[in-house]
Amino acid sequence: MNERGRNENTKDKGDETEAKIIRELISCGYSVSVPFEDNDKYDIIMDDGGELYRIQRKMRWTNKENTMQFNTHSQTTKAGKYHEDTYHGEVNAFLVRYPENEKIYWIGIDDATEQKMELRFDAELNHPSINWAEEYEFSGEIP
Repeated sequence: MNERGRNENTKDKGDETEAKIIRELISCGYSVSVPFEDNDKYDIIMDDGGELYRIQRKMRWTNKENTMQFNTHSQTTKAGKYHEDTYHGEVNAFLVRYPENEKIYWIGIDDATEQKMELRFDAELNHPSINWAEEYEFSGEIP
């Protein structure tokens, strides 16, 4: 339950994530639009005054220490059949909220994997395949 005594579900958490991301983008000076329907691959349109960016917002989960993960594919059921689709060609970036530190991470679609992506905060070794969370922290500037 949240502080208001309501049970939170994934829709509530997603709405909270979207609201916090929109607030952050607006506070950084961007114009933000939200699609009228829920059927688009993107959740937010961000305008920097010159370009429009299609953003898919994500909430993370933690599956191991010092790491966050998020899906980089969509899961739907159409006509009784399960489908998984990537966002490549459909969005420009993922904006991921990490509630534990209240930071937002910008992952460009070209950096994203096709299923799940893992960002690490710390590791015992520095391996080239590690995606370091600090490198994706959204500072207000589009990478």
